[in-house]
Amino acid sequence: MRGLRRWMGVAASGVLMLAVLSCTKIATSTPEAPPVTTTVSATADCPHPESGFDCDFQNRFAAAEAYVAQRPGTVGIVVRDLRTGAVWRNGHAEESTWTASTIKLAMAVDLLTRDRAGAIKLSAGDRTLIDAMLHSSDDDAATALWTKYSGADHQEFNAAFPRYGLTSVEAIPGFSKVFPYWGYQKCTAADLDRLMSHVLTKLPAEDRAAIVERMRSVAANQQWGVWGAGAAARPGVKAGWSDEEGGWVMNSVGFVGPDERYTLAIMNNLRGSGGYDDGKATDTEVARLIFAGKF
Repeated sequence: MRGLRRWMGVAASGVLMLAVLSCTKIATSTPEAPPVTTTVSATADCPHPESGFDCDFQNRFAAAEAYVAQRPGTVGIVVRDLRTGAVWRNGHAEESTWTASTIKLAMAVDLLTRDRAGAIKLSAGDRTLIDAMLHSSDDDAATALWTKYSGADHQEFNAAFPRYGLTSVEAIPGFSKVFPYWGYQKCTAADLDRLMSHVLTKLPAEDRAAIVERMRSVAANQQWGVWGAGAAARPGVKAGWSDEEGGWVMNSVGFVGPDERYTLAIMNNLRGSGGYDDGKATDTEVARLIFAGKF
């Protein structure tokens, strides 16, 4: 436009057609300004702007990515801020992995939900089994509850799991006399993230409080993974570990921070290249890298 005004100043006496033609020539020879964009590009200081987290968290995510890249197997990670809605997922967050005992958290949610709706009536003994399932990841307790409440065709739990966020959960046949069975299921870290979010934002206050308390006071065999965020983060966790077809899996899902603000889901599929101790160390270090010192 500056070139157009200069031309008009010196050629005001020209004929109208010439002005139009000249104007057209100048407009086509002057490059247009690039469109304005609000897209934020990744920088060395803020490597994951798409997540919606601040730069400090983004750098922590990058450190966790660099760490797991050197560890055995593959690791799916999802971090969510329930206050702002920010979510970060790494490249393996949508990979299907054996759930191991993390599925017990979904079982507890379903049992409490069905009881509250009047579809079942949990006994005092049932509630003791739920406590054992969450506290020490008791397999016998999970099997007793599955046997009693999975229905005649054993489909009751799996039919309900997607409502709690496990939208890609899959029961795997060929490993047990009962099918489906809690011990042979697969899902993704993104599924576990949605499950944890459901617990903290969708459950009635009494049921939410009960699960949060139990996840904060787990037995020593579950004090790893999310637990690595540190005592100041007041973490709660449900762990899952097993030597499955294809090798060990070491999974951890839970929450950290004031008012359980942040959720963390980790699924480490060792793929035959490591074992229990390797996976335990990996999951715990991921939580430490992301959350240690934040609270």
